[in-house]
Amino acid sequence: MRYDRVVRGTFLSRPNRFIAKCQVGEELVTVHVKNTGRCKEILVPGARVVLERSDSPARKTPYDLVSAYKGDLLINIDSQAPNKAFHEYVLESGAFGPDPEVFPERTHGDSRFDFYIESGGRRIFAEVKGVTLENDGVCMFPDAPTERGLKHVRGLEECVEEGYEAYLVLVVQMEGMKEFVPNYATHAEFGREMEKAERSGVKVLVLECEVSEDSMRIGGRAIPHRYLSERR
Repeated sequence: MRYDRVVRGTFLSRPNRFIAKCQVGEELVTVHVKNTGRCKEILVPGARVVLERSDSPARKTPYDLVSAYKGDLLINIDSQAPNKAFHEYVLESGAFGPDPEVFPERTHGDSRFDFYIESGGRRIFAEVKGVTLENDGVCMFPDAPTERGLKHVRGLEECVEEGYEAYLVLVVQMEGMKEFVPNYATHAEFGREMEKAERSGVKVLVLECEVSEDSMRIGGRAIPHRYLSERR
């Protein structure tokens, strides 16, 4: 996926989860933040950010904040980007067969999953989560407690019980990570449920993205993952 009309800026502040104040050249602008998560370790005053200029004259905010630098590491924080990138990956990679049919936003039981995929005789539900949190080369999810995410993982377990394939897809919106570990410190129950789900047959994919200032795509590398119950 690509962004059009990107510009660089400097992050100044975030008055609420929807907007931020940024400096673009000599101009102070209010921008829309395309991520309602905390991103506290990324969006710090003085951070270099990448904005996409909107071409809608009706918008109150002329820019979307789509990525930011954490030191030299560029992190895409657009919460819509993981689904778009995974959709492209399913169609182009062959990982789900040569000619998969992809249906976004499908409900099963009391959960709505990001994707339902049919390929040959395979019937697959997939839930996608974007990963933007990292510490010393270890990426983690979630960055805030997520009851919705917990419900999705349990729903994937139910899909497996009913004979479907089920995937929890963690799209890592940065490059160069060594491994993935659930963020037990923030939401221990999610980590435990994720481990239980994998033991129950839910497939866990942790996929690295190739990230530039004007694009993000899932590359070919799967990042290893582990749980606290496992020894290094």
